[in-house]
Amino acid sequence: MAAAGDGVDGGARRQGCSGGGAFFPEESFASWAAYGRALLETGPRLRDRATARSADAVELHEVRGQSGADMKRTLTWWDLIWFGVGAVIGAGIFVLTGQEAKEAAGPAVVLSYAVSGVSAMLSVFCYTEFAIEIPVAGGSFAYLRVELGDFMAFIAAGNILLEYCIGGAAVARSWTSYFATLLNHHPNDFRIHAASLSDDYSRLDPIAVVVITLICIFAVVSTKGSSRFNYVLSIVHLAVIVFIIGAGLSKAKLSNLTADFAPFGARGIFAASAVLFFAYIGFDAVSTMAEETKNPAKDIPIGLVGAMTFTTAVYCVLAVTLCLMQPYYEIDADAPFTVAFTATGMDWAKYIVAFGALKGMTTVLLVSVVGQARYLTHIARTHMVPPCLAQVHPKLGTPVNATVVMLAATAIIALFTDLGILSNLLSISTLFIFMLVAVALLVRRYYVTGETAPTDRNKLVACLAVIIASSIVTAAYWGLRSNGWAAYVATVPAWLAATLYLQLRVPMARTPKMWGVPLVPWLPSASIFINIFLLGSIDGKSFMRFGIWTVALLAYYFFFGLHASYDTAKALAAEAAASKVEEGHSKPPAESTAGE
Repeated sequence: MAAAGDGVDGGARRQGCSGGGAFFPEESFASWAAYGRALLETGPRLRDRATARSADAVELHEVRGQSGADMKRTLTWWDLIWFGVGAVIGAGIFVLTGQEAKEAAGPAVVLSYAVSGVSAMLSVFCYTEFAIEIPVAGGSFAYLRVELGDFMAFIAAGNILLEYCIGGAAVARSWTSYFATLLNHHPNDFRIHAASLSDDYSRLDPIAVVVITLICIFAVVSTKGSSRFNYVLSIVHLAVIVFIIGAGLSKAKLSNLTADFAPFGARGIFAASAVLFFAYIGFDAVSTMAEETKNPAKDIPIGLVGAMTFTTAVYCVLAVTLCLMQPYYEIDADAPFTVAFTATGMDWAKYIVAFGALKGMTTVLLVSVVGQARYLTHIARTHMVPPCLAQVHPKLGTPVNATVVMLAATAIIALFTDLGILSNLLSISTLFIFMLVAVALLVRRYYVTGETAPTDRNKLVACLAVIIASSIVTAAYWGLRSNGWAAYVATVPAWLAATLYLQLRVPMARTPKMWGVPLVPWLPSASIFINIFLLGSIDGKSFMRFGIWTVALLAYYFFFGLHASYDTAKALAAEAAASKVEEGHSKPPAESTAGE
């Protein structure tokens, strides 16, 4: 073990690798002997971290203070809307629409987008309430730490980081594909073939790496500058989308849409929905910018809900336009819009489409880079990963270290991995996180430590268990491709009954101070059901990869993250207790703002 000095006393000490300190500066890593003692205490420490819940005030003050400098509050609802639009409209609509229309859903791909959009909007509501109440850079990681505890938050954190790395890599590789189209080349003309690697990893993409690197440099320099650049590009991108819709509809044939609207049936529609959820990923990055928002209570609801409403409408119209231009079986899976214009005699239009796609994917990458660095920053503030990654540059006001680390991970994945693998694995990770956030919202509304009666707590646990279990059984039954309805007759009423019981028989313990999700518990419960149901439509190999990643996460947590976060939590608790003692000697006790 690297020497770390004594304990974790003081903010500078907790910074760790700042100024040449240890990578893990906590007491458990002070020596090999200390590390050995920590490993022997893994069981008790795991129990402590699995049941420990943070508080709003801790995330807002003590944890945020680990970064040394504050992020600059420069963003408004206008910035957030454009960040939301820029984050979402990119590779999904321009790449996956053709793939899913041709291979999974046919013209009914528009319904697939609508289903995914409903699921994403339900998650947006949940994220919005949390982002207003807990406006920190940690996003869903911070929300889950407060409501579900450190252990579940870490599992989610690992998947959040995976989501961003894979999402950025997928968009970067798509960037290369459309860049090649713009130059009248095949995408593989710009990729290096490594014959010794398997087919899914053999097309090396150096252009994707260069694009990610340049965008990361820009994001590090200024968040406000990134915002301005983003909405300029987004305006250009929307102009191209208007052109695609107008020009495409001028070549529309209604028979292409209606002759065989759903050739693959309901299974195809939902299978496509699970993959097309990739097209909505990115809005959660906007919630990580709450710490840099001037007025979170006003700006975040307008920014998040407004961006998602607009995006869903645009996706559905674009999907209809594509399916009106060509029969679904003739749609190109790699560059659907450019090929569709060529097939309808408008070959020149493919250059405008490719240019618009490049603009869109550039904004998606920019917002992804901004969001992923802020997630990692807040995770590092809790010492689940090395705390040097939490540092905010005092002049730039941006998390430079976290941005560089995420750049390296994303670039490596983008260099090697095929888009098909990335999109399915990304959907699993994201749907899992969104389901947990919906669960956390129900816990937040119905349970407050020290106030909720044990009987009400047990009712809440039972209701959540039934909601989750009925959703899993429904998804599994669907995923196994059984044609019967017997399971649905049991599972759907069970979900309804549990949600209704939660509404009627469990008293709500907390109401939001400024803005809240409407129709609780129905909307969060529906979000849980839909997210889990869509998981049942994803292929088995993707779940195997997801399982391998989860095992790797757990190994890291048990050997490093658990002990670092345990030491840090104890140090923060000791400092808080000492601070209260000092305040007690200097002034009358004030009402606590910790929340729990």
